[in-house]
Order: sequence, then C-alpha cells, then structure tokens
Amino acid sequence: MIAAADILHARILIVDDQAANVALLEQMLVAEGYDNVTSTMNPHEVCALHRRNRYDLILLDLQMPGMDGFQVMEALKTNEQDSYLPVLVITAQPGHKLRALRAGARDFISKPFDLVEVKTRIQNMLEVRLLYRRLERHGEELEAAVRERTAELRESEARYRSLTELASDWYWEQDADGAFTKVSGPVLEMLGLRVDALADGAGIPEAGWNEAERAQLQAAIAERRPFLDFVFTRVNADGSEQKFQVSGEPMFGPACQLLGYRGIGLEITRRK
Repeated sequence: MIAAADILHARILIVDDQAANVALLEQMLVAEGYDNVTSTMNPHEVCALHRRNRYDLILLDLQMPGMDGFQVMEALKTNEQDSYLPVLVITAQPGHKLRALRAGARDFISKPFDLVEVKTRIQNMLEVRLLYRRLERHGEELEAAVRERTAELRESEARYRSLTELASDWYWEQDADGAFTKVSGPVLEMLGLRVDALADGAGIPEAGWNEAERAQLQAAIAERRPFLDFVFTRVNADGSEQKFQVSGEPMFGPACQLLGYRGIGLEITRRK
C-alpha cells in the first residue's frame, strides 16, 4: 500500500483557463494536506512542464480556447518517458466523458464540482499512479540487477577461461553424443587432427589409444561422473608414445538432462 504521506506529497498540476476554478481546486487540495500543487492557465505549457516535473496527477479542463484538453492529451502521449498518462479530466459535458477516457484519461470530474467526489477521485487516482510508479522502479531495479549479474558472470567466465588456459594446453566441450562442440588450444596439432574433423562432429580417432584406459574413461562418462587428472596413452604410427592428462565434468540442463561434458587437458609426455 501507498503511505498517506506519499499521497499528500504527490506532484499535482491543475490546468484550467478559468482562474476561479484553479483557485477552488488549489484551495481544496491545500486544505486536504497536499503540499506539492502547481497550476497553469496556459495549456500550451503542459507538455514542457510535465517533461520537467513528471507529475503524478494532471487535473485537466477539456474546454479551453486555443488548445483544448483532448489536444493536450495527444501532445502528452509524445512523451516516451511516461507510458502512463496521469490525467484526470474536468468537464461539464457528459458526452465528453467517454471520449476523454478513450483519448487516454484515467478518470473524470464533472462540473459543477462535488468536492467529496473530487477528493475521492483524486486520492484514488494518486494511489494507483504511485503504485504504478513503484512498479516501474522495481522493474528498473530488476533490470539493473540482471545487467550487473550478467556482467559478473561474464567476468567470472573470462577469469575461468583465463585460468584454464594457463593451467592446461586446451579447453574442450562435448555434446551429449560425445561429439566435440568447442576446442581451444593446440590439441589438434598435438593429436595430428584437422579442424574440419571436429567441425563435422567427429571425435578423436580410435587408433593408437590404450583400450583399457579408454574403457575406464568411457565408464566414467557413461555414469555421468566427473574425472580429475585422468591419464591416457596414445601410440603413434612411428612407435612413439604420447601421454595426455584430462579433467572433465558433466554439464546438465534445467531439467537435469545431460548436455555434455567440458574440461581441460594437457600433454604430459615430456613431463613424464
């Protein structure tokens, strides 16, 4: 709910070409405790005033020479910063009420004034307006929080990638079918593979790998288990031996479905 003090401190603009009407509304509002009331008898000033002050309520007379209330509302709609038109129209013409609501007014006050009705409609509309503004602020705060969190995640990801590059020879990702979807680092040159082999969805060639080690690694993957510093061996066509060390973890989606694996690897042949 909106506090009574916030309603009484709302910014109100009275627009009427009749000085007597302006004086009557100002006197009534001040007597009720509203402390932020201004007025103008020139309808051409309304748009500029609203852009500058962002009123919570505009009491707008419809029958004014030079620029009537309907034209004022059309002009107010050009203010892209305010999607909610806080207009309470004042009219002595019953036929204008529906037209005013269709033009964007939120409510109306009939002339001659019934002061009890005027006070009630003003208070009700201000309460709705301030609730709407609170919702706008909440949405802006959520957007700011999302932007901040997104920036933090990107920074964290950048740090993670940087650390993996420093601590390993390559970073890799596989989909749920075991096909490589991302590889960064010199692993292709180490294994003698072409880039297009991975782009076509192919995995690492089977020839030359230690079958016992391969079976052990595939068993861990089949059970969706992470593996740390797993060492496997490859014997090349010339009889030379290469040793590699990999660590990986499964990636899961929101519904706990397996998306694939990601991890790091390095060649440890010379280190061994």
